[in-house]
Amino acid sequence: MPAAEPPESLQRAIGPRALACAIVNSVVGSGIFVLPAIMGAGLGGAAILAYLVCGMLMVLIGLCLAEVGSSTTTSGGPYAYIEKAFGPFAGFLANNICWLGGSVVADAAISNALAATLAQSFPALGMGAYRVAFLLLLFGGLAWLNISSVKMGVRFIEFATLGKLVPLIVLVLVASRYVDAGNLRWTIGPTVNNVGTASLLLFYAFLGMDTPLSAGGEVKDPRRTVPLALFLGVGAVLVLYISIQLVAQGVLGADLAMQQAAPLGAVAGVVFGPAGLVALVVVTAVSMLGTMAGNILGTPRMLYSAARNGTMPRPLARVHPRYLTPHVAILLYVCVGCMLAITGEFKQLAVISSASVLLIYLGVVLATLKLRKGGAAASAFRAPGGVLVPAVAAMAIVWLLSNLERKELVGMAVFASLLATTYAVKALLRKNKARPALLSDHRRGDRIINPLVHEDL
Repeated sequence: MPAAEPPESLQRAIGPRALACAIVNSVVGSGIFVLPAIMGAGLGGAAILAYLVCGMLMVLIGLCLAEVGSSTTTSGGPYAYIEKAFGPFAGFLANNICWLGGSVVADAAISNALAATLAQSFPALGMGAYRVAFLLLLFGGLAWLNISSVKMGVRFIEFATLGKLVPLIVLVLVASRYVDAGNLRWTIGPTVNNVGTASLLLFYAFLGMDTPLSAGGEVKDPRRTVPLALFLGVGAVLVLYISIQLVAQGVLGADLAMQQAAPLGAVAGVVFGPAGLVALVVVTAVSMLGTMAGNILGTPRMLYSAARNGTMPRPLARVHPRYLTPHVAILLYVCVGCMLAITGEFKQLAVISSASVLLIYLGVVLATLKLRKGGAAASAFRAPGGVLVPAVAAMAIVWLLSNLERKELVGMAVFASLLATTYAVKALLRKNKARPALLSDHRRGDRIINPLVHEDL
């Protein structure tokens, strides 16, 4: 039977309003600035169905995250829950899928979207060598920002957060007067396949909810606060996203599908004129930069921590002697991200990122069922309906993943196999390295002590 976790010493100070605001801030990022055009191209006026699917799935996943998060005091978020439920191998897989698929690939997608957005004003950024130079400068600049000063990185994220929500709300309110109801007709019939494919891609815009929900030990009255905050937070995101999709579809109509680089900028151009287009491009760029900066600030610390624990290569645990930041982990992160950005494109990278996070969420859902057997603290939140919530969430995730193309499934299977092989090799090397030391420690003259039974051989 596993040992009980030590009592929590964290202050429970997060209420429903604060947690709901944190969810909204964490989820609303770069995806919503680009995806309305892709949704319009795939489903037209019926795109609202994909938003509803993603919203309902996020509530189910959020309930599972809240349950395991409110009863777990270890740091690490979702991959820590998976490791607690299924052991170090599952934790190793989840950790690497999380940082590489869920964060690095996401940043590669964002950087492509940013290049395409800025190319509306500076067409050269969408062309070969200029695009590559821009991506190198982008990742290099963010790397320097986060290596040279963690305070500068945090302040930039705060600035980006303040600059994204207000313009979106203003755009929705003003643009609603320009909506043509005829543009909202369902000209494309929704099917299980096209809604599933669109929802898998759209899920990219809903990523990030797990970050605030991981603070389960600091939430006041989790049984009440967590479900209420989920209802308010996810509900607010869903209302905002659906409103953005409706005004974009209603204002641009069939032209929305042709504005995949900057659909909201095109809406602002119609509503506010050329100045509105420029303003929305700036807001979009700031939001995307803020999201990337946040990922580059936080995720390399995950690599740094894992390296210190021996899970990742030791060089990743190095700290810059002057700036006191994990510079090796940051450099690895930005180099991999930049390479993926140069060789990929937004839609492909967004699907891979969504699928990677869905795999992590599937692990969390299954961990919810596993950890229930061990009991939980009286203050811990418990998802309602017994096994219904995690069971429905698991089935919905599997359904979304079934919409991956064959090449994407093969790629993810190869990636998982490489991770499994890496783990096996590391375990074997660690075992071989420990064996001589073990024999040396138990050697007594010409005798060797059996380390298992402590008897002379």
